[in-house]
Amino acid sequence: MTGSEVSPSFRLVYVPGVMPDKWVRVWNERLPDVPLVLTQVPAGTAQGLLLDGDADAGLVRLPVDRTVLSAIPLYTEQTVVVVPRDHLVTAADAVSLEDLADDIVLHPLDDVLTWESLPGRPALERPATTADAIELVAAGIGVLVVPLSLARLHHRKDLTHRPLEGAPESSVALSWPEAATTDRVEDFIGIVRGRTVNSTRGRRQEPAGEKKPAARRQQPAGGSAGRSRRGGTGGTAKNPRRGKPRRRS
Repeated sequence: MTGSEVSPSFRLVYVPGVMPDKWVRVWNERLPDVPLVLTQVPAGTAQGLLLDGDADAGLVRLPVDRTVLSAIPLYTEQTVVVVPRDHLVTAADAVSLEDLADDIVLHPLDDVLTWESLPGRPALERPATTADAIELVAAGIGVLVVPLSLARLHHRKDLTHRPLEGAPESSVALSWPEAATTDRVEDFIGIVRGRTVNSTRGRRQEPAGEKKPAARRQQPAGGSAGRSRRGGTGGTAKNPRRGKPRRRS
């Protein structure tokens, strides 16, 4: 598909924890005749859907394969540890990896964080999903480390979370197939980047410096334009005979 081909709709996938509402609202205001089809997908499948042509763009978690996908990083999330409300770490404002040394740290199969070494003690089995891991935390089996948005997504009254220092972080990006940068993709890029409705898509605005500044058109202080052209700035005229002739007595 080339940039000149227009799809009857714009298919946007997004992963759990991402909130695309504000961008969808702007899309509907600017392009009411082009439906935006919004679909939440597991983080591990988003890249494949883009490459298979099942979505035009996606709000995904990095990394992605940059040899075939373009990506615009949007933000990086804080990492937190989810614990029962009566857990010891709730007494602190922030938690370090060392504070979890005696805890079972659950590691779900759909974990979006990239670990070199998981803190704490490993569980006997890995939960299939983050939602399953949350249930185990509530049951007192262990604790869970996730991006803040996922802790909020799976909020429970009997659980709380604390910032976890030294843990890996997760970044969210807008991504699309590099070979399928359509006009609709450009439209959504503009919305995500905060371009106004009158901005020219894919074209830089004319730099303000190309116009002559007003100061260059002003005359020098203390002089007149006429005198500057005739005799320079200051001094007497080169030809005194042009002055007013004296009257003879």
